[in-house]
Amino acid sequence: MRTPQAGPPATPHEPEPPADGLRRFARIWCRAVYPATATSLTRPEFEELLLGLAGTLADALRARPFDPSRGREVGEALVAAHCTDPDSLPRILGVLDAYLLLYCADAADLPSDEARIRCTRLQHAMAAGFSRALQARTRREQEALSQAAITAQREIGAALHESETRFRTVFSEAGLGIGIADMDGNILNVNSALTRMFGGSEYHVRSRNVLELGHPDDAPEVWRMQGELMRGEREHFQAEKPYHRSDGTVLWTNLTVSLLRDSEGRPQYMLAMLEDVTERRLFQLRLRYQATHDALTDLPNRALFFERLEQALSPGASAARIGLCYLDLDGFKAVNDSLGHAVGDQLLIAVAERLQSRISGPGRLLARIGGDEFVALVIDPPSPAAVTEVAERALAALSAPVEVAGRELLVRASIGVVEGATGELSSSEMLRSADITMYRAKAQGGNRYALADPDRDARAISRHHLTHHLPAALRGSEFFIEYQPLITMSDGSLEGAEALVRWSHPRHGVLGPDRFIPLAEHTGLIVPLGRWVLREAVRQACEWQVRGIGGARPLRVNVNLSPRQLHHPELVEDTVAVLEEAGLPPSSLCLEVTESAMVSADDQELKPLRQLAELGVGIALDDFGTGYSNLANLRYLPASTLKLDRSFTQGLQHQPADPVDLKIVESIVSLAHTLQLSVTVEGVETQAQARQLRDLGCDSAQGWYYARPGPPERLPEAV
Repeated sequence: MRTPQAGPPATPHEPEPPADGLRRFARIWCRAVYPATATSLTRPEFEELLLGLAGTLADALRARPFDPSRGREVGEALVAAHCTDPDSLPRILGVLDAYLLLYCADAADLPSDEARIRCTRLQHAMAAGFSRALQARTRREQEALSQAAITAQREIGAALHESETRFRTVFSEAGLGIGIADMDGNILNVNSALTRMFGGSEYHVRSRNVLELGHPDDAPEVWRMQGELMRGEREHFQAEKPYHRSDGTVLWTNLTVSLLRDSEGRPQYMLAMLEDVTERRLFQLRLRYQATHDALTDLPNRALFFERLEQALSPGASAARIGLCYLDLDGFKAVNDSLGHAVGDQLLIAVAERLQSRISGPGRLLARIGGDEFVALVIDPPSPAAVTEVAERALAALSAPVEVAGRELLVRASIGVVEGATGELSSSEMLRSADITMYRAKAQGGNRYALADPDRDARAISRHHLTHHLPAALRGSEFFIEYQPLITMSDGSLEGAEALVRWSHPRHGVLGPDRFIPLAEHTGLIVPLGRWVLREAVRQACEWQVRGIGGARPLRVNVNLSPRQLHHPELVEDTVAVLEEAGLPPSSLCLEVTESAMVSADDQELKPLRQLAELGVGIALDDFGTGYSNLANLRYLPASTLKLDRSFTQGLQHQPADPVDLKIVESIVSLAHTLQLSVTVEGVETQAQARQLRDLGCDSAQGWYYARPGPPERLPEAV
């Protein structure tokens, strides 16, 4: 063994070019690892070997998609290079942990958090590859020992003496722990390596029986295989097994036990070979801990949370019910934006400590799954109230201000609570339900918890699905338009039609605008959708005019305009372009804008409507009576038509008609005509209603009494 040299140099302050960085990394790696190798390579040759392996790790670190299996190849290559001393693996991985990201990762291409995760996974893969290669090498040595032992027992005369001498030499000088026991399990002989592993004298080890060496962490199959071998039913077995040392610590080994038979084939001895893997196992446990715990708060992370959740929901799990509290801090982004991420991180640490102190306990798991989101998993709660109690305790834990960096910060949180039978929910459904419920609590003002509601969840999931499918639906021509006739009340003639967009959804069937227009408005897709509706409706109006539908008076098409479209800077330009492209006169188009949208707009926002009105495009004030308009302001709005909401005309469906409704409609019609506005009535469903509205002076109407919305070819039937 070479004498260890000085450790790696201090970390440089400036990053080096990639090639120089790899060379520097390989040099540091060689300096740390070379003294603990049994390689026949010179130091420069060994450094060149490490340079190639460093390049493999650097490529794996930056690869997309990321594949940690390259780390196993590096671990196997190091074993092939005789880096097999017990101190080799900690030195190898220690340099990777400290210097790999510094010299082999580009911060511009790979965020630091992702780089650190990749580095940890590469270390884990390297340790696995190293262990696998070392175990393969150990098995070869063990097979040689077994063969030597068998040969030694079977040889006679001079050959027997020679074989026994060879066996004793291998037995005493092997780096593996070796013990021989009789078929009753009494240990007859052990080598010095095994004695050192157990930390006691040879007598202390030899005085034991194999059957006395049990450990609580033993796998059940270990003792089943041991029994089969002692009965002569098995020739050998291999397993990972822990033992108690004399000082109370635990020794973890790779154990191989072989059966030795005499010349007649009768079982005579058991030969056990043990490889000490304690340090390797502890290192793997540390890597496992790093991979399953949040680096900031030290709480279990998203990966461990989902692992435990899947276990609790698996068919063979003992838990009958399960509960979940999904917690999100209210206004945390404002803390990061105003006070900086360092203060935000300190706040998250303080929140994690408070939650851990108040809601941890048997059958519970508190985890941070990202950002300012925490989850509390309650396994087999005695009642739903036990889960809501966890949410209440979490809110109570955060009720007092948190002192961070000399400031007292008020912490509020919204919590979604889900509880149910384990057989009724999947992990993704449960988390989605808790997430939806949490946002409902946040929408109600925050600093509270809400209970999951399956019906609300279904509606929210449906909205989510529709929202994400909207762009594909627009590209895939899933939208179509139905037209509802507009009738002139004085003579019953066809005046025009309102274009009403529908969505032919592949899974939900035909959807009305109330299901998707608000979603399109929220996402901004209402602008391209509205442009498509305008273009299609104008094209259809041209077709009607060419076919002479409507007689001497050209039919008008009404198209709804959403608030977002109203504020779009290219509204006038797009509308004029569509009209010119189709060859439709502006007077044959009427844009319907809701009363609330038009009344809330200022003069600048109304300017596009005024420009369109000056070009001859009709402007209708839709849903009139449902907003908060001042009737005196009607004269200043660029509208040519009032569309009375159906709520005003429902009282006219009965005989006798409601006198109050009659008076209201009469007043509105009179005011509109005074302002030179025509009046269109929506929701006309009976003949009596139509007659009353005509007598009150309404100009036009639409409703099921005349015709329901339908395809454009059915429009002439309404005349």
